[in-house]
Amino acid sequence: MNPLAQELNRILDGSVCLDLLSDFGKRFYFPRGIALQSVEASEHAHRFNATVGMAYSEGQPIELETIREHLPLLGPAEAVAYAPSPGLPALRKLWREEIYRKNPSLNKREISLPVVVPGLTSGITQIADLFAGEGDTVLVPDMFWGNYRLIFEVRNGSVIKTFPFFTDEGTLNIQAFVNAMRSSAKDGKIILLVNFPNNPSGYSPTNEEAHTLASAVREVAEEGYKILVVTDDAYFGLFYEDDTFKESFFALAANCHENVLAAKVDGPTKEDFCWGFRVGFLTFASPSMTMEQYEALNKKVGGALRGSISNSSRPGQSILLKTLEKLDHDEEKKKWVEVLKERYLKVKEILETRNTGRELTPMPFNSGYFMSFKCGSVDAEKLRLELLHKEGIGTISIGSDCLRVAFSSIDTKDLQALFDTIFAAADRLAG
Repeated sequence: MNPLAQELNRILDGSVCLDLLSDFGKRFYFPRGIALQSVEASEHAHRFNATVGMAYSEGQPIELETIREHLPLLGPAEAVAYAPSPGLPALRKLWREEIYRKNPSLNKREISLPVVVPGLTSGITQIADLFAGEGDTVLVPDMFWGNYRLIFEVRNGSVIKTFPFFTDEGTLNIQAFVNAMRSSAKDGKIILLVNFPNNPSGYSPTNEEAHTLASAVREVAEEGYKILVVTDDAYFGLFYEDDTFKESFFALAANCHENVLAAKVDGPTKEDFCWGFRVGFLTFASPSMTMEQYEALNKKVGGALRGSISNSSRPGQSILLKTLEKLDHDEEKKKWVEVLKERYLKVKEILETRNTGRELTPMPFNSGYFMSFKCGSVDAEKLRLELLHKEGIGTISIGSDCLRVAFSSIDTKDLQALFDTIFAAADRLAG
């Protein structure tokens, strides 16, 4: 094993993190090569910097006029220069402050400095590489984003095990979470991935459910299990009901127990309506870890990024930094969150007043972009094709019994027509 990796592992010794790392994670380190030497040069090379593979003119990166025309508010360094592998330092610090602001339950507990990743998919992939090795079990509720299977199973050889997300009464099935954790521990190690608001159901836990789930994780941790709790916060902030827990579950897991390492994967993709920026963040927290250990773990993440994508988009980071620094940023964003809430309320009204499509049973939903139907006697894929080819309507089938509808992409005035058509198509197929 490389001496740099050994040194990082020595720093992490005694923390829950080292026990949870995969063999890949233990092997990885941030190299003292071009990237690190370039960072050092940017701090100390006050005469000439002949390290980085970029072209400069008069102290600024060379920028094509046609690119400058499309990014007029960004300087060359903000638009076309490389970003450091872990991301722009100012953006990382600002995003950590945003996490504290949005999650008061953290109570300013020390967390790692977020590392920039090229989108949330990449953040989950880094988690998979560092913690989920060949044959390791990854627990996810049975309502989960299909890309998890590609990331963990196909790419890494891990095994996804599912459990019921909802009880028969339509509440969060916390006992199923607990049973799955206890039954799936391998060598005392548990990896649990939660996604609130959930894709595809559009459900987030209530305040009571969130705290009960955190207590359940703590109870399992007290039995000696080492638990990695990964929160996929892709749709964070899009909460539409008063009793919904409006923080990330990361905030509760971070304070949970010394045997728990919380990993938060988030970003502006949905929160700030900039899907194509491909900027995300990866942040860690555990009562058992020091800032030195967080920095060691971040170096492993930085090394994994360096060895795969090198670094994330500079323009996306530059624009996001400027956006977050604007005083009216929250007010601007709130306007569009209210638009999505209006669509959510309209969907609820349509479902409550319908008298057709009875083969379609809506699953609980209270947040995010989506709602989903259980399809009863109607095959979800056949219904999807019926809607697509006969009605010109696109939906998503998940297996044979679930149809996902993204109300986020439909104007409020068109929702009634959309759902009326879905109900009619389901009735035709049901005969």
